[in-house]
Amino acid sequence: MTITRVVTHFSVTHALLFAGIATLLPLGAACAQSTQARAAQFQQTVQQQQTRDQLQKSQQQQQLHQNVSDNAKLPLANNAQAQQQIQQADRAQQDRDRATRQDLLNRQQNAADLPRVVPQGQPVPTSGG
Repeated sequence: MTITRVVTHFSVTHALLFAGIATLLPLGAACAQSTQARAAQFQQTVQQQQTRDQLQKSQQQQQLHQNVSDNAKLPLANNAQAQQQIQQADRAQQDRDRATRQDLLNRQQNAADLPRVVPQGQPVPTSGG
């Protein structure tokens, strides 16, 4: 009698434990997917902030170049050929700055368009077997 009671108790305990685990597995999988989605969103936010920082740095550098160019023009105000060369250099610098900013934006856009691979959760075991 005692052995039958222990075996029955042991089997019922395992069945309840298994049922509890089977019930909680979908919740665990949902939490894992939610965490992965938040991580991907955080990564995207960081990349966008880095792009904004780089664009701001580029604009500040362009302002600095313009200030240097303006100061260089002052002593050469009476030399038309020097003024023309400085203006050509200014335009070339502006073109390079514009191309750098556009490249940065294009790379950011292309990175955002790439598909994200999110691993799927483990299959939920069935209680049929």
